Amino acid sequence: MNYIFSDKVKDMKPSAIREIFKSLSDPNVISFAAGNPSPLSFPVEKMHAVAEDIFQNQASFAFQYGITEGYPRLREQIATRLKERFNTGSDDDDVIITTGGQQGIDLCAKVLCNEGDTVICENPSFIGALNAFRSYNTKLVGVDLEADGMNIEALENALKANPNTKIIYVIPTFQNPAGITTSLEKRKAILALAEKYNCTILEDNPYGELRFAGEDVPTIKSLDTKGHVIYCSSFSKILSAGMRIGFVCGPKELVQKIVVVKQVNDVHTNLFFQMVASKFIDTYGLDDHIEMIRKLYKDKCDLMLAELDKHVAGKAVYTRPEGGLFIWVTVEGGNGDDIAKRALNNKLAVVTGSSFNPIQGGYSPSVRLNYSTPSDEQIIEGVKRLAEVL
Repeated sequence: MNYIFSDKVKDMKPSAIREIFKSLSDPNVISFAAGNPSPLSFPVEKMHAVAEDIFQNQASFAFQYGITEGYPRLREQIATRLKERFNTGSDDDDVIITTGGQQGIDLCAKVLCNEGDTVICENPSFIGALNAFRSYNTKLVGVDLEADGMNIEALENALKANPNTKIIYVIPTFQNPAGITTSLEKRKAILALAEKYNCTILEDNPYGELRFAGEDVPTIKSLDTKGHVIYCSSFSKILSAGMRIGFVCGPKELVQKIVVVKQVNDVHTNLFFQMVASKFIDTYGLDDHIEMIRKLYKDKCDLMLAELDKHVAGKAVYTRPEGGLFIWVTVEGGNGDDIAKRALNNKLAVVTGSSFNPIQGGYSPSVRLNYSTPSDEQIIEGVKRLAEVL
């Protein structure tokens, strides 16, 4: 049969990151391509104890349908932690549990964007979000990143040129893929522009708990007093990516509309794993566990940066993240697609920067490296292979 795809999806391309995974069956390939948390970060024994308790005492509840908004106790815990840890959320806000942070982004786009509306995002930006916006036939406009966040002048120019802008999408803390953190000055400026041009900021913060150096910067949501910011995050990087537990915190009117579209999407997020996350927090807390992850990633990031300094300095420039999972390597006048292909021929998987370009097929002189999943030995050998390619 000759299938005719909808206008929403016919031009969409598969995630380059997911496609790279198909090449990793070769045990000799070292992967710097993943965006995964380290398996060493999974609290397996504690999760086992929590899950066993639920099986023994709450199975009849855990295996039933749940409410779309999410498991009430977990929503309460999230709201409390957002307030205590990030001074984020107010009496005018509500929380909904989503199936990973990815679904939160998708549902926000669904409730806010009509076909042809503009979404302004960082360039480069997270491929999963870009494809979510593309699936609603929005116009994506990228604003180049500087060392401390979006170019603010370029952002205002983009807003002037696109009066139908609905969303400014930003990952201001340990940005994916670049690893940078937007300064407080620029966070305030982005919020002021959203107010001036009457659009919504979608603040994606899956890595905010993973700071291992420097000082915390207030979330944009914590600065918002007029309901312009939706905050999206998840437990993927601090408990388990496979549980697919994310959440959105935003103005109640917006969250209620997200509830309606989520009912159409998947009814509710996996109730059993919501209960596992909730009982883990009640039983063990998060702080000690997250501190262990921070130390793990600090050691891995420090090692990768030291190896880059030893072998790559002078061949490329690269970011020095204070948290998160990624380092962004840029070769002046180079081509990220070519670098990634040559690296794979040299048994090293990296992600080409063009995958993160708001313009599909757009040029990038960069590649993204991940330090959370490879072993120390793989980091050392992998950077040597990258240096050979460069």
